[in-house]
Amino acid sequence: MGLLTIGTFAKASRLSPKALRLYDELGLLTPARVDPVTGYRLYAPEQLGQARLVAWLRRLGMPLARIQHVCTLEADSAAQEIRAFWAQVEADTAARRDLAAFLIDRLSWKDPAMSPTAKPLGIRYAALSDTGLVRESNQDTAYAGSRLLAVADGFGSGGAPASAAAVDALKRLETDSIPAGNLLNVLEDAIEQAKQAVHGIAGTSSAPEEAGTTLTAMLWTGSQLALVHIGDSRVYLLRDGELFQITHDHTMVQSMVDEGRLSPEEAASHPQRSLLQRALGQGADATTDMRLHDAQQGDRYLLCSDGLSTVVPSEEIHRVISEISDPEQTVRELIALANGSGGPDNVSCVVADVMELQQ
Repeated sequence: MGLLTIGTFAKASRLSPKALRLYDELGLLTPARVDPVTGYRLYAPEQLGQARLVAWLRRLGMPLARIQHVCTLEADSAAQEIRAFWAQVEADTAARRDLAAFLIDRLSWKDPAMSPTAKPLGIRYAALSDTGLVRESNQDTAYAGSRLLAVADGFGSGGAPASAAAVDALKRLETDSIPAGNLLNVLEDAIEQAKQAVHGIAGTSSAPEEAGTTLTAMLWTGSQLALVHIGDSRVYLLRDGELFQITHDHTMVQSMVDEGRLSPEEAASHPQRSLLQRALGQGADATTDMRLHDAQQGDRYLLCSDGLSTVVPSEEIHRVISEISDPEQTVRELIALANGSGGPDNVSCVVADVMELQQ
């Protein structure tokens, strides 16, 4: 078969002639020959495979620059690159889905106190932080109050004051009266203040680019818990006997798991499992996850730094928070488990139980 005209090639590849001319200009899909007199583009039949790949990747929404890179790779590497791209698309979609759900809840939320049949709910809580058995100082901050629950895990030369500053910036939410419809804006403002506070701490550090903190916090609104999360501290929910991790680690290793490049088992022992992709600090990606959870009587929430989750198996965490009813005793037992596993890091835990208020 001879060379194909641009029209024939466009029809076979399902790319328009206009798109083919653009891809030629970008060096993405160069014609086999250009007529020196007419400037007419001619394509070889064997170029159809690459053209169809470009068309499929465009349907995925992949940017042209990234498509150009994929087209230079061998099949296995190209497949891995597409998998990584799609994992990012799904993560972005999930974040937008969470925000949409948050907005829907915000706009449709009704104060349960207005309902004569609603049972008023409250939380009982406990927080504890420990240096562990290896570190010389504690850079974690754990806090629990009647409305705010928070864990922050500092890092770098200014890690301890950074984690404390981030949590302190949220503490005003304990006393502020927040209309349900304004919750999203209030949380955004509080997180912005936390970022500025951490930047201020980092600016006084000997290595400001290395000073920062994770931040995972929940704000109790009376029947819902608003979650703000960045980094690799975690929130678990125990409901009806089942344990759920309701945060997603913002680490390089977790992104590799999401992309299928590592198994969860491999990730658990990866030497860079604590390398953060998002955090509060200078030069860091400070994009936070934010969502709203409807609370039920009997729910139990656990917020913890990675000093617990990286050394204590989830089965043991499940056992402890299922068997021990008192929050104070629960946090002590969880920290004892972390230290019993070597205590290689600071460890912080907050436990909160959703319960019916006594009238």
